[in-house]
Amino acid sequence: MAESSRSPRDAPVTPVTGGNANPNPFADVEKTPGGESDFDTPTIVDSERALSTREGDEKTRQAEEDFDVDVVDWDGPDDVENPQNWPEKKKWALIAVMSIMTLVTPLGSSMFAPGIPKIMVEFNETSSITATFMLSVYILGFAFGPLFVAPLSETYGRAPCYHAGNLLFTVFSVGAALSNSMGMLMAFRFLMGLSGSVPITIGSGTIADVMPVEKRGTAMAAWAMGPLLGPCIGPVAGGYLIAAAGWRWVYWLIVILAGIIAVIAFFTLNETYAPVLLQKKTNRLIKETGNTNLRSKLASNVSVAQNFKLAAIRPMKLLILTPIVTLMATYMAITYGILYLLFTTFSFVYAQKYGFDEGASGTTFLPAGIGMFFGIVIFGAMSDVIVRKNQAAGIEHRPEFRLIPKFALPAALMLPAGLFLYGWTIEYSVHWIVPMIGVVIFSCGLMGTMVCVQNYLLDAYPRYAASVTAALAVLRSLAGAFLPLGGLDMYTALGLGWGNSLLGFVSLALVPIPLLFYIYGPTLRKRFNPNL
Repeated sequence: MAESSRSPRDAPVTPVTGGNANPNPFADVEKTPGGESDFDTPTIVDSERALSTREGDEKTRQAEEDFDVDVVDWDGPDDVENPQNWPEKKKWALIAVMSIMTLVTPLGSSMFAPGIPKIMVEFNETSSITATFMLSVYILGFAFGPLFVAPLSETYGRAPCYHAGNLLFTVFSVGAALSNSMGMLMAFRFLMGLSGSVPITIGSGTIADVMPVEKRGTAMAAWAMGPLLGPCIGPVAGGYLIAAAGWRWVYWLIVILAGIIAVIAFFTLNETYAPVLLQKKTNRLIKETGNTNLRSKLASNVSVAQNFKLAAIRPMKLLILTPIVTLMATYMAITYGILYLLFTTFSFVYAQKYGFDEGASGTTFLPAGIGMFFGIVIFGAMSDVIVRKNQAAGIEHRPEFRLIPKFALPAALMLPAGLFLYGWTIEYSVHWIVPMIGVVIFSCGLMGTMVCVQNYLLDAYPRYAASVTAALAVLRSLAGAFLPLGGLDMYTALGLGWGNSLLGFVSLALVPIPLLFYIYGPTLRKRFNPNL
């Protein structure tokens, strides 16, 4: 489209082609034969290979669209309104704020964990199931929230979801701090999880909106750190805060942090979703030119209500009809559930086996955070290095490169290795530093697998990144919420050694999943191609 000061009928739409800073991240996609959508099974490819077997028809259709003066597109490959062309400082500032949001909202899931005994006494509760569900109910919010957040973000854009989520999360945190019964506390914790799921759900979509493929690995690692690192470092600060000021101050601290982030985000988190931005541009040009025939290049042919309906069912279609998403989501759900199973053991294992007090018990979550930090530094950097090396060698990028065995296999094997080490050293009361090392190894591998899976699915479905993330979050959060409910009974029946070994064997059985998709991923993406 020409500059907004000129009539759209005076200048043809500038087609978008090539370039590393691909201004339209959805332009260069493979279209499978017989696919109903231009975005079915998208794969990032060179512009020379972007055409399918219907090359002649596709060229004709593209040429007609390029010369349709009523179609509103970006003003060439360097359009500054395109988020892909934003300055690097602006991009990383946005990702930094978004990553802090993903760190703050998961703090509420476990920061108060060291204070559970005091809460049980205050509210006259004695059930161990109730004690565990106090943690799990928050994660249930993380499970159901994405089913609403993803379609809203793909209908109305990312920014409104971020701002509404920040406001609601702050309000519900105040409610939790003022709770005077167990039911009230659980209700507000569920609502905190529901509203706090916003940055966790659409963060990957924001990254796909602004980052070229060779820089997504590092950005995705920084974003993925929050949902995993938050529950690890929360109890460290929470243990001492609860001992000094009581459990309610955990929520007041979250209110303060969330309020500050909400204000910062309001001024820094701009809209990044291309279809929404182009529609705003179209509306502006219609007002300026009076040409009511103008339409966005990425506009849907259905109504807003119908578009929302399609977006609402998209996560479940991906989860049920796409084996790649189904198995990857299952993989991440099991590993995430195991992490929360480990969390349930920390509070009593180190107190009973090694005599840790209330404050020191919070520090037992720290090794998980350390392992995740190493996972980010190692695997996040490796992911982008692989892509850049392939680009330098002239090799076209495929999503499967995110699952390259020398990258994915070590990460997957670290999960069972860490579990075996943790379980048997606890069983035989080996010095407390050794089981903590086991947790570091497990957490490092967990972050590595998370980087692999998230980047792979983001590259495979770039336009529907929020829906893919929602599909992952549903299973992952349900596992994190419900597996710990039976965790204590499992450890009672099997012991810490064999209990964690069982989890280790399950993790070992999952190792082939990313390797299978590395080999058969392209075939599966073409064969299982739901109309999204």
